[in-house]
Amino acid sequence: MASLARWCFQHRRIVLASWLLALVGFGVVSGAVGTKYSNNFSLPNTDSTEATALLKASFPSQAGDSEQIVVQARTGTLTVPATQRRVEALLAKVTALPFVTHVTSPYSSTSLISPAGTIGLATVSVDQLPQNVTKAMANTLVTTAQSFATSQLNVQLGGQGVEQGQRSTQGKSEVLGFFFALVILYFAFGRSLLSAVLPLLSAALAIGVGVSIIGLLTHVTSVPLFGPILAVLVALGVGVDYALFIVTRHRRELLAGRDPEESAVVALNTSGRAVLTAGVIVCIALLGMFALQVSFLYGVALSAATVVLLTMLASLTLLPAMLGFIGLKILRPKDRAGRDGVTVTGSGFWDRWAAIVQARSAVLSGAALLLIIVIALPFFSLRLGLSDAGNDPKSSTTRQAYDLLAKGFGPGFNGPLTVVAGLGTPADQTHFEQVLVTVAADRDVASVGVPRVSPSGLVQVAVVYPKSGPSTAATTSLVQRVRHRDIPAAEAGSTLVVHVGGDTAVSLDFSHILSSKMPFFVGIVVLLSFLLLMVVFRSLVIPLTASLMNLLSIGAALGVMTAAFQYGWGKSILDLPEAGPIDVFVPVLLFAILFGLSTDYEVFLVSRMHEEWVHSGDNHRAVSRGQA
Repeated sequence: MASLARWCFQHRRIVLASWLLALVGFGVVSGAVGTKYSNNFSLPNTDSTEATALLKASFPSQAGDSEQIVVQARTGTLTVPATQRRVEALLAKVTALPFVTHVTSPYSSTSLISPAGTIGLATVSVDQLPQNVTKAMANTLVTTAQSFATSQLNVQLGGQGVEQGQRSTQGKSEVLGFFFALVILYFAFGRSLLSAVLPLLSAALAIGVGVSIIGLLTHVTSVPLFGPILAVLVALGVGVDYALFIVTRHRRELLAGRDPEESAVVALNTSGRAVLTAGVIVCIALLGMFALQVSFLYGVALSAATVVLLTMLASLTLLPAMLGFIGLKILRPKDRAGRDGVTVTGSGFWDRWAAIVQARSAVLSGAALLLIIVIALPFFSLRLGLSDAGNDPKSSTTRQAYDLLAKGFGPGFNGPLTVVAGLGTPADQTHFEQVLVTVAADRDVASVGVPRVSPSGLVQVAVVYPKSGPSTAATTSLVQRVRHRDIPAAEAGSTLVVHVGGDTAVSLDFSHILSSKMPFFVGIVVLLSFLLLMVVFRSLVIPLTASLMNLLSIGAALGVMTAAFQYGWGKSILDLPEAGPIDVFVPVLLFAILFGLSTDYEVFLVSRMHEEWVHSGDNHRAVSRGQA
């Protein structure tokens, strides 16, 4: 590491030029070939996937997403002739859109008009799966429908495709992340702007190269639209961490009287080694998502790991080169004049805090452990699912459509189930009708739509509306009863094959798959990280302590999240309409990111303590100075 640091410092122009060339080169190539971000989402060998496959093969108009147009008569009812004519004109205009395959009117035989006659539901089938509904398609559908809204007629739209299409992928998260990091670094370095900017510049250049590479990766593997955003935010965190760790050590060595080159070499040879280990662990944690065998997460893991790897490399090569350009200017003028060759061990506060912790280690560690366990307790009642439009901002059309449907028909209309039957013989239609009769009699079913037959006559589909919302435990139980009780009874002695699909069913299947594979995923990440730390520190205690502490921290984080969202304790603060399950992929992403980052901090602290212990052989001094 010392040789690498010295070479980068002495050949800083070559290093900087190489990184700039990579930034421009990959940017030009990525811009030339374009990107192919894809939200393709599949759950092989699940009931909901089989339902979608049946629809796609024999009933194309029902295989895509189903959007909702909710109309409300502000005065009178929807059956007033003038209002009805306007709604029918609206639906005719929507039907003419090129991506729309079928529209069911609220005035049809199913009569999807609320008992009060003021709220109606029209369903719009499109030729794309929800994850492939583009922003342009969503905006076209919303604009076309809402152009018929008046002071007497309220028009709002819902559906997973509309919700996803209207969700911006170009948020301000990255900009805010850079801004807050700059503010924190500015004060952390004693109001030295140059010291604060340097870690951000190193991270930004690596992230720029990484985003271009992600664009190229989209031609090789499926990367969802949020993949680069997540990668940038994770890489910004670790990139600033790594550069901060190295720059802090470099500044201390400068204050101790070393010249800039020797200071940079020492910083890379000590802190740089910890950064290398930490970066590898973060990549292991992220790539561990491959163990879940859910293709949707492969692109997410690969994108984030790629950018993290680049930020680590930038910290080990670009950063020492930039330190060479800056020289002593990284210190404030008064600090440059005060360099006296005295080793700087840490600030007074951290020295005192380390002493307090060591003097009361049993009490403080016991209290901390107890607090973490209490905070983590809600995690044991964690229920996974997928968020719905009820969590959208109140001003959004999807949230208003969600609230109108719940008001007019009941919360279950926001999460309908699609029951799809494959017919082997004409007699199977009778068996399928019996399924629908049984389902309609269920205590948790509000209504069952009239079944429709595919053009081939081989598939029938019916929509089932639960009484409860899509994310409730009652709806989950309903799906289980239909799948494991009603359908097997009807299939017995026939060639009938029935599957339950729809967004709610997909959510349940996704939850089941990830829940069943989470222990293996966690075990793989913890084991690989344990082995790496064991090799680096040549110890069993250090990796064991790190693994246990990280698992406790993650448990506390999941406990807080469960209490806030599932128990509803954060309902008023977070502006949630109701408590609900945790988004199924959030614990996976949280574990991968948090385990990697928390292990980073363990590596940073322990490596510094180990360095001091090698020099002094005094354990108390090593722990105090390492923490400071």
